Amino acid sequence: MDQLTVYVVDDNKDAADSLATLLGLMGHHAHPFYNGQDALARAQTEPPHCVMLDIAMAGMDGLELARRFREQFGDDVILVAITGSPADDPRVKATFVTVDHYFVKPVTIEQIQKLFPD
Repeated sequence: MDQLTVYVVDDNKDAADSLATLLGLMGHHAHPFYNGQDALARAQTEPPHCVMLDIAMAGMDGLELARRFREQFGDDVILVAITGSPADDPRVKATFVTVDHYFVKPVTIEQIQKLFPD
């Protein structure tokens, strides 16, 4: 598989760093971000193939971030919501319209491998 540029956006630094490290070990060019503004700024110079984002972030939440990435890149970006919230949470339900995939934390290696098959 080609190396993909993947953004991992989570206001929990450890969660963002560990998932980005795992994606890097899988051969992808992964960038951790701890807020949506930084991820959007980086996208101006290095557009992502995939954005894995937490829904319940301080400041700009994942729903707003997903909308902005979708507006900017359309279907050229894979959006993956990652959250500890249950699927019946109103924010999570609203996200389903915008994202391509939804994972409940913790994300497993098997889920990621299915997302990025060889």
